[in-house]
Amino acid sequence: MLIAGFPAGAWGTNCYLVAPAAGEECVIIDPGHQAADGVAEAVKKHRLKPVAVVLTHGHIDHVASVVPVCGAHDVPAWIHPEDRYMMSDPEKALGRSIGQQLMGELTVGEPDDVKELADGGKLALAGMEFAVSHAPGHTKGSVTFRMPEQADIPPVFFSGDLLFAGSIGRTDLPGGDHAEILRSLERVCLPLDDSTVVLSGHGPQTTIGQERATNPFMRQVAAGLGAEAQPRAPRRGM
Repeated sequence: MLIAGFPAGAWGTNCYLVAPAAGEECVIIDPGHQAADGVAEAVKKHRLKPVAVVLTHGHIDHVASVVPVCGAHDVPAWIHPEDRYMMSDPEKALGRSIGQQLMGELTVGEPDDVKELADGGKLALAGMEFAVSHAPGHTKGSVTFRMPEQADIPPVFFSGDLLFAGSIGRTDLPGGDHAEILRSLERVCLPLDDSTVVLSGHGPQTTIGQERATNPFMRQVAAGLGAEAQPRAPRRGM
């Protein structure tokens, strides 16, 4: 399997291109702010043919390049219905103070073909399977994508802004909910095998085992402490 990832734009949002191998079809995950050129370079370098864009959530730092990327390759974008409005109205999703700072430099809107994700769904794309889990808390429509173990390759988990190395996504923007993101951690992340590779929306790669042992929020939900406990850890992303 080929996974080509790079941080894009002002927020260093991780964009991933996933394919069975070089020279084959691929799926693009979270083409965010200023990601279009990086996507084009990775497609050319690895001789890939994009067949879909899939989005972990609707914040502009994850979807800002979805229109040009989908248009360049004539592919659909997949997003959870509760976050779909964010593609056309990012200011509403971010709050007025943050949103107004961005509107002058960004062209927003939906690509021509938008498909909606559902909790527990399975996406069969580019000869691969992605298991979809609705994981609200960072936004109402946040989702994760999990790929099963393959031969000598451990399971891969695209966590979006649910889980980071050492932290979790912020919950202070419209639609965010701290108690809800902890429930999502418990339901979606805790059951995963320790060997699962976590590729998140911001920051470095990690594993579920590493986060189970060291991430204060994962330790909190594993111990059943509830939302009243407030670990101190840096938050990433928008």
